[in-house]
Amino acid sequence: MLEKALKGSPRYWGTLIGLGLVVLLGLGFWVYQLTFGMKITGLNRDVSWGFYIAQFTYLVGVAASAVMLVLPYYFHHYKEFSKMIILGEFLAIAAVIMCLGFIVVDIGQPQRMMNVLLNASPNSVLFWDMIVLNGYLFLNIVVGWVSLQSFKNDMTPPAWCKTLAIVSVIWAFSIHTVTAFLYAGLPGRHYFLTAIMAARFLASAFCSGPAILLLLILFLRQLTGFDPGKKAINRLAVIITYAMCVNIFFFLLEVFTSFYSNMPGHIAPFKYLFTGIDGHDMMVPFMWTAVVLGLGCLVFLIPTAVRQKTPALVIGLIMLVIASWIDKGLGLLIGGFTPNPFETVTVYSPTVPEIMISLMVFALGGIVLTVLWKIAVEVRVEVEGGNLSMVPPPAVEAE
Repeated sequence: MLEKALKGSPRYWGTLIGLGLVVLLGLGFWVYQLTFGMKITGLNRDVSWGFYIAQFTYLVGVAASAVMLVLPYYFHHYKEFSKMIILGEFLAIAAVIMCLGFIVVDIGQPQRMMNVLLNASPNSVLFWDMIVLNGYLFLNIVVGWVSLQSFKNDMTPPAWCKTLAIVSVIWAFSIHTVTAFLYAGLPGRHYFLTAIMAARFLASAFCSGPAILLLLILFLRQLTGFDPGKKAINRLAVIITYAMCVNIFFFLLEVFTSFYSNMPGHIAPFKYLFTGIDGHDMMVPFMWTAVVLGLGCLVFLIPTAVRQKTPALVIGLIMLVIASWIDKGLGLLIGGFTPNPFETVTVYSPTVPEIMISLMVFALGGIVLTVLWKIAVEVRVEVEGGNLSMVPPPAVEAE
């Protein structure tokens, strides 16, 4: 099936070349970082995790999106997801590769990765994070590829493949739980020090990850005519809506606990994020944007009649993704490290090299995803027939 990645339309190759150029540009900034060290980033003594780890955290959630398809498909025999499930697993592969990429660029020198292996310890949460991330990557590669191969050959996937798929569901919960423990285990960081950090991570993952997956699938449908089915789209949209409601509910629990207990250490991060402290209010517009978009997306997603209209669904999903990214991919890290344990504010903002290196990692993931989805869609078209002309299909009727 790999040969399908070597053939494609000018738009396919143009996409890969465009992403490749972004990788090359970011590579130059990464060499700059390797040469001059982490001082070129905005990181400092008080804020030791920044934009890289924030993106890693958010993408772990994207990787877990596949479980929202695998779980109903294998545990509840919901076969409507059959057309999307491999796309979800391939998205998980690309997301985990990006996660690993952000860890590599965050530690400064790639060879430092060996420290995790050479000094492996069951007491190290980072060691367990390495295990679960690489394990989840392996599971999705095997399950996704074998399932696609079986579909191509008109065969039922082997029984062991189904077993691995079920294991991947449990594994998906573990990657987010272990990552949450990395935060919750940091003493003196009150924004992270909460028992429901893992639950918040899971709720956020199960709304933002499937939302990105559904947006990409709708975009793919517009490009190629690949249709996963109206029932599947509507069902996944319902799952996303419930998960977003739970995500907001968990956040409000944190707000109530912090302010009702009146503990200064727990209140300070909220003040910094939503009102600013001592004139440091860089995060305020971002966080209030997240609030407006987070609540606003529910206006499009909760009413069934509105959600089932594709334009409204797309708007709601985009709002959800932006809100969840600001909350988890920006506010969580910065709010956790600000104010510092001395109750003073050390401002952190990502530098241009950090952003360019991050774009390199995103583009790398984009290449992986483009190639894998290209193969998956072509196999489906080959088996079921149809046209993959890479030109816009006839207009889809409003659902």
